[in-house]
Amino acid sequence: MERVFLDNQPFIDQMDSQEKVIALGYFDGVHLGHQKVIKTAVTIAKEKGLEPVVMTFYPHPSVVLRPDAKRVNELTPQLIKAKLIEKLGVQTLVFVKFDLTLSQLSPQNFVDQYLIKLHAKHVVAGYDFTFGRKAAGNMNNIGDYSRSMFSYTTVPKVELFGEKVSTTHIRTLIEHGAVEEAADLLGKPYETTGIVIHGDKRGRTLGFPTANVDENEAFLIPENGVYAVQLNVDGKPLDGVCSVGLRPTFYDKNEAIKTVEVYVLDFNGDLYDKEVGIYWYKRLRPELKFDSADALIVQMEKDKSETREYFETLRNAN
Repeated sequence: MERVFLDNQPFIDQMDSQEKVIALGYFDGVHLGHQKVIKTAVTIAKEKGLEPVVMTFYPHPSVVLRPDAKRVNELTPQLIKAKLIEKLGVQTLVFVKFDLTLSQLSPQNFVDQYLIKLHAKHVVAGYDFTFGRKAAGNMNNIGDYSRSMFSYTTVPKVELFGEKVSTTHIRTLIEHGAVEEAADLLGKPYETTGIVIHGDKRGRTLGFPTANVDENEAFLIPENGVYAVQLNVDGKPLDGVCSVGLRPTFYDKNEAIKTVEVYVLDFNGDLYDKEVGIYWYKRLRPELKFDSADALIVQMEKDKSETREYFETLRNAN
């Protein structure tokens, strides 16, 4: 899949002249609703013999429009977003830089400069997609701006368990540690990536050597607690127990640094400096302060057993 970054409008002149079906959206999370939009575009492109393209934006519009309440982390930073979108059959992914200039474009100018100029013959977006200054353009009036150059499809609201599938809802779930529920809406376990770095090696002294994972992107990290996860190492998923938090048994709250540490079950090896992924499956318990290291070890054994049982049950169910 080709990735194109449009930092300003003239770069569009370098794009090919092939007619396209363009799916529009920010697509943070690439959740079930986003997948419906993108899959619809890919299907229409195949039917019409056109190129399937996704157009997304960076950074999040709140960075420009609401700097006092900007989104500082994401479910799917660019690399993860690109990987997930590619799996849906998209040939070209266009990242458009969202800045003050773009935010002030009229709906007509946005359509002229970013859709018609990219040779869109059909546009697909969710029912709540907006564009142009003050969000004046939407999927109800996009036809008024199309100059009869393209047709369009509006994808209706996608619901699960009687609730709208939305990035905002998924973020709230993850912020509260409800990663199982988030996975249902994402259509997959939530994923973060990072580099294994050297920590204080305290886990090793407890008999639970951990991989201290430093995020390599501004991911939304689940609420402090202990989770059943898989650590993706060189393309291989390894079952593990992940602790997120301040390690209150050993550190004062004012001095502690938040860490993400994964104990991999049945593993012996060196993970330092490796880029890894964490797939978040289930929250086992909140972060707790124990009276002693021995009490913590007892609980960690329970966490390990529960994690092993969880993944065995999951595999048997599949």
